[in-house]
Amino acid sequence: MIDIKKLNFNYGNKRRPLFRELDCQINAGSIVGLLGKNGAGKTTLLKLMIGLLFPDGGTVNVNNYEPGKRQPAFLEDMFFVSEEFYLPGISIANFIKANADFYPRFDGALLQRLLKDFELPETESLQKLSYGQKKKFLICFALSTKCRLLVLDEPTNGLDIPSKSIFRRILAGALDEDQLVIISTHQVKDVENLIDRIIMLDSGQFIMQKDLFDISSRLHFSTSSTAEGDDILYSEMVPGGYKVITSQANGSSSVDIELLFNAILNGNEKLKSYVQ
Repeated sequence: MIDIKKLNFNYGNKRRPLFRELDCQINAGSIVGLLGKNGAGKTTLLKLMIGLLFPDGGTVNVNNYEPGKRQPAFLEDMFFVSEEFYLPGISIANFIKANADFYPRFDGALLQRLLKDFELPETESLQKLSYGQKKKFLICFALSTKCRLLVLDEPTNGLDIPSKSIFRRILAGALDEDQLVIISTHQVKDVENLIDRIIMLDSGQFIMQKDLFDISSRLHFSTSSTAEGDDILYSEMVPGGYKVITSQANGSSSVDIELLFNAILNGNEKLKSYVQ
């Protein structure tokens, strides 16, 4: 669904390329978490995927389209929820009327259910909504387009705790098998139970591309009263003890993505053989 080969990109005023020779393949039917520190290039990579930026070298292919050409058939099957956005001073109902027809797979009944879940009245002016309410509306509209590619940049920013719970529920229940969702976020705990695959960016390179099933079958995440032990690959102090990562002895465990992220970024050599 997304095929990136030898991607190079550089903002004109930078001496070093932001991306150099990036390769990545992402298939439909999954929710992918794009993780990285501030400035790692997460939003830039998303914009290259949707055609808002153009590669300096290499190729980006999405659903057999070159995003930068912005062909109508590509645009009608892709929706981007940006962290920063502008909404016009019209009602929710009028926004839907003006934009729904651009998306052939748009599901009006689904949108009505999602608006009800988030308690968003159609008569309300978008300009009068709070930032969090605007974000909720954009999420509702994005899911209702049924686009095969949904790109969400920090989707839980601005959402209160109940809304984050609703977001997780509706995202898990509103997707079809041919859809792909890419979520770029710093709020890993907000989406931890949704993500199927992790892609980590650091210093212009992918430092990990791995399915959570593979990780959970090889690594065990737990708490311990001590950080000592030959079986402990990584540890972090928390109140009452330590969060630890050990090799998986039997079965599988839930993945603490934040703990794994910190371990990988700290250059933990013991983990390399497990996640590469």
